Amino acid sequence: MFYKSDLCLLATADECLRHYLQLRRLVLLVRNLVAMAENMVTQEHDELTEALNDLFTNVSTMIKGDLQGTNNVLKLLETMNLKVAEEYEGFGDVASGLRVFVERLKAKSENFDVYVQQIDAIEQQVTDLEVVISMLDKYVSLLESKVQSVYKMPASSSS
Repeated sequence: MFYKSDLCLLATADECLRHYLQLRRLVLLVRNLVAMAENMVTQEHDELTEALNDLFTNVSTMIKGDLQGTNNVLKLLETMNLKVAEEYEGFGDVASGLRVFVERLKAKSENFDVYVQQIDAIEQQVTDLEVVISMLDKYVSLLESKVQSVYKMPASSSS
């Protein structure tokens, strides 16, 4: 898994490699120039020889500086990669702990399934009882009305 910062670091490493190759070509070019100059200097061209030697020295110093910069970038990249690896190692431990926790929760939830089924059965029984109670309530109401009508009849017939 790569993050944006990881891609930037990889791009930096690629750029460093390209930069190194360009510098390497430049060193070869300067060496060829110096070799050509040395062939020409067999006569009295001390000034040209000195200028080319200065050029070679300066280019060499510049290349050494660029290579040192590239080495510094690569060391930084290595350090950052080590830090990221340490961080991901910690994430592995956390993920392992979470996996164990989830397995325990799953086992506990399976134990609750029996209770959920019992609750569903009780709920069904309560619903059935409510239906019976409703029927009994209607029946009792009917009986009450019949009893009241019986008590009212004799009183109205005796008058």
